[in-house]
Amino acid sequence: MTSPPLPELIETEPQLDALLAEPTDDLVQLMSNLDGDIMILGVAGKMGVSLAQLAASAIAAAGVEKTVYGVARFSQPGVRQQLDNLGITTIACDLLDRTQVANLPQVRNILFLAGRKFGTSGSQSLTWAMNTLVPANVGEHFQASRIVAFSTGCVYPLTPTDSPPDESVPAAPIGEYSQSCLGRERAFEYYCESRETPVCIYRLNYAIDLRYGVLHDIAVKIWQEEAVDNSVEAFNVIWQGDANRQALLCLEHCTVPANIMNVTGPEILQTESVAKQLGRLLNKPVRFTGNPGRLSYLSDSSKAAQLFGSPRVPAEQLINWQAHWVKIDGRSLNKPTHFEVNDGDF
Repeated sequence: MTSPPLPELIETEPQLDALLAEPTDDLVQLMSNLDGDIMILGVAGKMGVSLAQLAASAIAAAGVEKTVYGVARFSQPGVRQQLDNLGITTIACDLLDRTQVANLPQVRNILFLAGRKFGTSGSQSLTWAMNTLVPANVGEHFQASRIVAFSTGCVYPLTPTDSPPDESVPAAPIGEYSQSCLGRERAFEYYCESRETPVCIYRLNYAIDLRYGVLHDIAVKIWQEEAVDNSVEAFNVIWQGDANRQALLCLEHCTVPANIMNVTGPEILQTESVAKQLGRLLNKPVRFTGNPGRLSYLSDSSKAAQLFGSPRVPAEQLINWQAHWVKIDGRSLNKPTHFEVNDGDF
């Protein structure tokens, strides 16, 4: 994998988006060899737009003809036009509606990003519907496809920092959000096993693109001179460009039975240590609130590293980028990760 040198700092949103869309050699090779078009379900979420742009960039670099479809309800103004401008073929669809899903074109390669997390508490029925009924609708319609189904490391039990779970550790979700995410996995596994649909379960935690993420949440608290919640002792992160790259590469690792892939950075970051480092970079005092616990949501991503190599952007670089982004008042998506939750109540 070769890429241009990383910038020392990221100054503008166009620069950030361009960096996220830089295809690597292995992605270009993937697009050269991959049969069929690509459809991203839930394209309007935090990762979908940059994932679609990366796929389109890799296809262009490979010099092949493929269509990238982007499917969502498109309730947020401007997102559909942005994707259309990037050359993505957009389709408005409510994935909870089986009839609408049944009218989607059959596409060989599916990346499933749809789901619900924030606001689960108090809206449990909608969370379960989005995280279990939607996968059933998709699994039924796309039986002849290969599917990379986004999931979360939160399906694992909380773990001490010295023993992050790999893919062999049984799921033991805490709380209704995490339980519904395991339900999503089980729905895709059902179609994988009963209809022989190749599936890769893509367990991610936590993606960073400077406009949101764990580092963003901590840095904003410090910049605003608010206390950082240190209830969760440690966390993993991965640059969103690396997460998107691995998601596309997982199309070659969809299997029957379903293949499980932990996707995150190799570093285990200590919440208090990262906060103090951000405080120094921001020239702001740091204070904490909460009762530090020894259990965290962590993942061992050694399997992905063996297949795809190490992430391009290390955690140290992400911390520096994030501090600068907050200092220059870079745009925020205002979508907190709730990384400090350790009781399953998202």
